[in-house]
Amino acid sequence: MMQKLLLIILDGVPFRNWVRLFGNLEGWVKSGDAQRFKMSSVLPSTSASCYASIHTGVSPQAHGVTGNDTIFRLSQPDVFLQARKYDLTTGAVTHSFWSEFFNRAPFDPLRDIEYDEPESCSINHGRFHTMAGYGHTNQMTPSDADLFATLTMLCQRFGLDYGILHTCTLDSMGHRFYHDSPEMDHACFMMDYMLAPWITKWRDMGYQVIVTADHGQDERGHHGGHDPLQQEFALYYFGDAQAVAADTPLDQLQLAPTILSLLGAAIPDTMKAPVFLK
Repeated sequence: MMQKLLLIILDGVPFRNWVRLFGNLEGWVKSGDAQRFKMSSVLPSTSASCYASIHTGVSPQAHGVTGNDTIFRLSQPDVFLQARKYDLTTGAVTHSFWSEFFNRAPFDPLRDIEYDEPESCSINHGRFHTMAGYGHTNQMTPSDADLFATLTMLCQRFGLDYGILHTCTLDSMGHRFYHDSPEMDHACFMMDYMLAPWITKWRDMGYQVIVTADHGQDERGHHGGHDPLQQEFALYYFGDAQAVAADTPLDQLQLAPTILSLLGAAIPDTMKAPVFLK
């Protein structure tokens, strides 16, 4: 049975900072309103490589996105494409890489920064940002409060069946201040504080919600390699689906088929990892 779903990706948060600093999310786990799992990213644990795997369910060695400079329209079946085959309405409020991977490339800001294409074969309603000019001392990330509001607007205006939100704020902060710092403590606290009321609103609107990351970060603010701090992150699920045991370690390749299962859409043969929510 189809259920509406929102996927919220907070870029670059290691598992230990989720459980230590996200008090609202952990409070919902304690009250029984959410379930928390530990998930490991693909390798390389580089942002673009992870984005591509999150929605195709195949490894970077299969889809070919080996780093943040390897951006192209992917050829494998993906979550958006499969959802559209079932006439589900899709939306994205994300970094522009997602538009290039799953809609069209290269990214043209005048054409692609905002679009509504009801007959699209992939993303129907897109609101994207490029982070142009990003660097160590220049974060160039939009306000997360604005991104949460934009996703909600798309849900209300277009009745999204599946929507994704992706923000790089914490990843950018981690590269600058590292994840064991007062600045990151505050940044994670503020993200949890800003996100919490939107989760309540989305649940009241009838959505299942998954909150997770694409990868972690280590003590030096690095990711890309094979290290638990770089690869491991939390996944929180708000909904009524039957789940595997909470202590079952999850692989990032399980996310795409699980999303399609929750949406009631067919899982393509290329997505071979097992579903963890049914």
